[in-house]
Amino acid sequence: MSETPLFSIRDLAVNFTGAGVVTQALRGVSFDIPRGRTVALVGESGSGKSVTAQAMMGILPKAATVTAGSILFNDPGRPDAPLDLARLDPSGKQMRALRGDRMTMIFQEPMSSLSPLHTVGDQVTEAYMLHNRVPPHVARDVAEAVFERVGLPDPARIFNTYPFELSGGMRQRAMIAMALICRPALLIADEPTTALDVTTQAQILELISDLQAETGMSVLLITHDLGVVANVADDVVVMYRGRIVESGDRETIFRNPQHPYLRALMNAAPHFDMKPGERLTPLREVADARLLAAQARPATKRPAGPVLEARDISKTFTLRSGWFSGQTRQVRAVSNVSLTLMPGKTLGLVGESGCGKTTVSRMIMRAITPDSGAIRYDDGDGLRDISTLKGKDLMRYRRAVQFIFQDPYGSLNPRMTVYQLLTEPMRIHNVGTEQEQFERASMLLAMVGLDRHALRRYPHSFSGGQRQRLGIARALALSPQVLLCDEPVSALDVSVQAQVLNLLKDLQQALDLSYIFVSHNLAVVDYMADDIAVMCRGHIVEQAPREVLFNAPLHPYTQALLAAVPAPDLDHPLDFAKLRSGRFSEPTQWPEPYRLACGEAGAMREVAPQHYVRLGEAGRAAA
Repeated sequence: MSETPLFSIRDLAVNFTGAGVVTQALRGVSFDIPRGRTVALVGESGSGKSVTAQAMMGILPKAATVTAGSILFNDPGRPDAPLDLARLDPSGKQMRALRGDRMTMIFQEPMSSLSPLHTVGDQVTEAYMLHNRVPPHVARDVAEAVFERVGLPDPARIFNTYPFELSGGMRQRAMIAMALICRPALLIADEPTTALDVTTQAQILELISDLQAETGMSVLLITHDLGVVANVADDVVVMYRGRIVESGDRETIFRNPQHPYLRALMNAAPHFDMKPGERLTPLREVADARLLAAQARPATKRPAGPVLEARDISKTFTLRSGWFSGQTRQVRAVSNVSLTLMPGKTLGLVGESGCGKTTVSRMIMRAITPDSGAIRYDDGDGLRDISTLKGKDLMRYRRAVQFIFQDPYGSLNPRMTVYQLLTEPMRIHNVGTEQEQFERASMLLAMVGLDRHALRRYPHSFSGGQRQRLGIARALALSPQVLLCDEPVSALDVSVQAQVLNLLKDLQQALDLSYIFVSHNLAVVDYMADDIAVMCRGHIVEQAPREVLFNAPLHPYTQALLAAVPAPDLDHPLDFAKLRSGRFSEPTQWPEPYRLACGEAGAMREVAPQHYVRLGEAGRAAA
């Protein structure tokens, strides 16, 4: 006889009611979470994954109601088990005793989930003190022990820090510590690694697996990344429009997927073995942007050489060491970076969070000024240093170089309609009459696969993928030559990601655009880029054409980034032991000839045609 599962969800139905309209979010959802195993809940945004978790935790929004079904919790430590959580009052004593103690949740965005007004230690110990009735000094000792277990350096210092003082990976570890301090029976992880770079993501996934093995807890992993599922899940549940369309153990799901939706999800994800010219297959195609964009191709001069180049640009920031101490310290964000962007091509810029990618983009946009070096742009009349541009010349440059932001939620003004968002750049630059602006806004929407009726709507009424397409449409409003794409698909599920990536490639072909594509997802960069530059600690450590870099990476940091990408392939699992063994982002730990002494910059050396690698002093001397 099989062991009783920790959770048994049967025929669960949840409805949302708003403005007199009832929407079925969950329709007869049934699955089990066995003890000590990881169940992955997979599907697109809006498929019902998070609603399922919210129903289990009793934190559904006020507009939602559980209309049918049961959520049976077979807690081995409770005499009243099994307990139907669907019948409990979400604000009642029984549910509050379970939530945060026997069942906990890691939310998708740690910065918005942690209070900016309280220290990390206060937030982590709150639940422990509430459920265990212990004094603060005991809770602090327990919290510091958990901090150490989740890999946070200097637990005593971390206890007194605020969330904004920590990196994204450290904030996520703090969230895990908060979830685990009471040693729960179930950990719900809602997209715990979506916005993290690949090396930090691998560390977090290994941490959750290790803690699960140590404590025996069950894990419900909510994700749209099939690579993550292939590496950590035991069982897989696939959701589509509030229903479960396929479920089974990991081996069966990946080796023999049956449902067309699951197969479509697998085809929509970029992977390293794609053939030249092969396109991603999104679940739903948008309008053919190539045909629409060709009608709007602006008459511009094509530069004979690079459209944009940076030469030895550097940037140092001055940070305060304390609020009232008056002490400061220098942080070198970018060191002697050189990049070249050719017309109609895509330059990929990859690296971990904090390596300097966004700082380089902001210097190109002239949002910040480099301390040294030069950035030059060619509008067809020859390269000019952008630091010398003033007046009309500067306005022309700002029209020609546009930015697609990472966060489609924060980059669109919620008080402006789509029409206002798309025509604002035209009004600022005095482009066209009001009627011409309206017609161009309608064409821009068609170009990104949205209906012109969307012009009257506000950003909140669109999905994440639709908002990202609005951001692309706004960036194209002034017919730019260069687009800086800063993590434009990092927060999107694979099906919408495929739409956006195909759209960007189609627009590039139709409008002869040049892209600088900033990302930590190397599979995405492999699909988009012609040339790739790898950044670490403010330096370019390797640069080469896409096919050369991915087939023959030389620098140990590049090799580590590639090894940390979770592939949706059971035959190529992540090597957690290898990722754990080396300090790949520490230049003093790199092997020869790449090792850099403390404070040493090294220099780029061409090791093959168009293939450049940064070598240390000893390596250059040996060469």
